[in-house]
Amino acid sequence: MPEDNRTEYKRDLTENFEKSVVSFLNYSGGGEIILGFDDDGSVRGINESDIVQRQIVDRIRNNIRPQTLGLFDVVQDCVDNKNIIRVIVSCGQLRPYYIRKKGMSEVGCFIRVGSSVQPMSKQMIEHFLSKRQKLTLQNITSPRQSLSFQQLAIYYSEKKFTLTARFQENLDLIGSDGKYNYVAYLLADENGNSMKVATYAGTDKINLSESREYGYRCLITAAQKILDRVDSDNRTFVFITPQRRINKERINSVALREIIINAVVHNDYSKGVPLIELFKDKIVITSCGGLVEGLSEEDFFNCRSMPRNRELMRVFRDLDYVEQIGSGMKRILKVYDRSIFEFSPSFTIVTLPYEEGFILPNENINGQSHTTNGKDSTFNGKDGTLNGKDGT
Repeated sequence: MPEDNRTEYKRDLTENFEKSVVSFLNYSGGGEIILGFDDDGSVRGINESDIVQRQIVDRIRNNIRPQTLGLFDVVQDCVDNKNIIRVIVSCGQLRPYYIRKKGMSEVGCFIRVGSSVQPMSKQMIEHFLSKRQKLTLQNITSPRQSLSFQQLAIYYSEKKFTLTARFQENLDLIGSDGKYNYVAYLLADENGNSMKVATYAGTDKINLSESREYGYRCLITAAQKILDRVDSDNRTFVFITPQRRINKERINSVALREIIINAVVHNDYSKGVPLIELFKDKIVITSCGGLVEGLSEEDFFNCRSMPRNRELMRVFRDLDYVEQIGSGMKRILKVYDRSIFEFSPSFTIVTLPYEEGFILPNENINGQSHTTNGKDSTFNGKDGTLNGKDGT
């Protein structure tokens, strides 16, 4: 495919590489730089691609400001038996981004215009500065300053990473005032945040049957507890037909995981915490904060990324809860259409209906009989199967 406003080809890692990265950081929805191609899209390949990948990460991290960790991914692919490198760049919230040694100036700030990289005017720089989000997790001081991070260290060690003595600085846990910020607070062993999973007896909020709190601990631990809880409720149903045996989940588990992780990572913690609600016919996941300013619904559904909390994105990415930028939305939209999403200025709400034909309106997990699709059957709450006349 030819170059366009979202894609740029490069033969190799050139001295102007940072300009291209900055232009996508400042461009709504970001874009992708692909190394190992000519401008016409023909494959050349990259020699010593592992070394080049490390050079890319170091150059972006050291040569561009504000901090960009959590806003880009570097991925190695193979095309026509040749190694190429894809650099996926998200649009950042602290625009304008600029080349460090050039400063926030007309020679240091760039933006994507069509398929070209153009310097930003002084007026454009001032415009972005005026729109810059002032309240981020990094510059909100933690309400507690006596914090420990043993759980976080364990998660990193399980991924064969060792947190060095400077990990608090490297993970942006320290604010400009030298104190722990809200990122540190969320990732600490103990904190005052808790997410709720509410279970209702019916299809509305009238009869609350159970409410559990998951939190007061490292956000990663709380998120995993929620994933385990919701997964246990996402039963697999089995139907035996004359032609074949059908196994199907109430909710697609891959999409469900992606949506919950997105709700945790992109939540606006200055306004509240995510909420997960389990009904008899659906699961509803609500996170605080609508679309990030500067990201349109079309960009969102086209898998363009603009992380609200780049610091959390970086940590969840390190620990493999998040894959490459934008990939989670692709997996969701592969199974569900856009109608499951609802946006308001204050909330993002995702409603996942149970799979058609597998909803049990009179379901009773104690094994009492009910009607499904007009036929009597018994639900076995222990193993999640439907027991019909033939005993399967």
